[in-house]
Amino acid sequence: MIHPTAIVEPGATLGADCEIMAYAVVTRHVVLGDRVVVHPFAVVGGDPQYLKFDRASETQVRIGAGTVIREHVTINRSIQPGKSTVVGAGCFLMAASHVAHDCEVADNVVLANAALLAGHVVVGANTFLGGGAASHQFCRSGESVMVAGHASITRDVPHFTMVAERDDVIGFNVVGLKRRGFSRVAIAELKAAFQDVYFTPGNIRDVAAQRLAAGTFETAEAKRFLEFFAGGKRSFARARRASGSNDES
Repeated sequence: MIHPTAIVEPGATLGADCEIMAYAVVTRHVVLGDRVVVHPFAVVGGDPQYLKFDRASETQVRIGAGTVIREHVTINRSIQPGKSTVVGAGCFLMAASHVAHDCEVADNVVLANAALLAGHVVVGANTFLGGGAASHQFCRSGESVMVAGHASITRDVPHFTMVAERDDVIGFNVVGLKRRGFSRVAIAELKAAFQDVYFTPGNIRDVAAQRLAAGTFETAEAKRFLEFFAGGKRSFARARRASGSNDES
């Protein structure tokens, strides 16, 4: 269903049962999965906000099935020829949120009103970004992360954590994990891994790698938490803790 005032450029690909509402814009660079809903005045597939961008570059935006894009949302296409900005399935992008070029947003992510992702940001599945939260370019937020409203993310945020203010890890997202059906054993190991990595003196990357190599934790979830620290190019969000604990780099 495409409203008569919507603009869907020739070349755009729409899956089954998509709905494009009044005055929404879907450019020719877009691939929508089934049942995607685009609300009024959203712009999907617009040019990236990058001064050196060649507008002749063939780049895309790809949106997964069932994602809802609310009013005034902007999702920019990639700056790299042949590449795509990606938003996964089942996501909910609330009014005036922004997904910049070359972001990779996994499934079931929620961006609350005016949440902002700069270029090349990675967001893991089942993560929630509160209203007005902003993520610096090239940052990673892991799986099942809870980002508080108006938070500033300039470092990588590990899986399963809660973060507020400026890169301030305020705890473990236990409520979110219980809602997802994580076992008590997995949650207990995740809590222990979090405490171990963040509160053992030394470099976080080194501590996580040592625990992973030693087989200190057995559940897949705890191993996934530790593996997060091996990736990325940025330092890690800080935990609220006593002085003398880990270096975040």
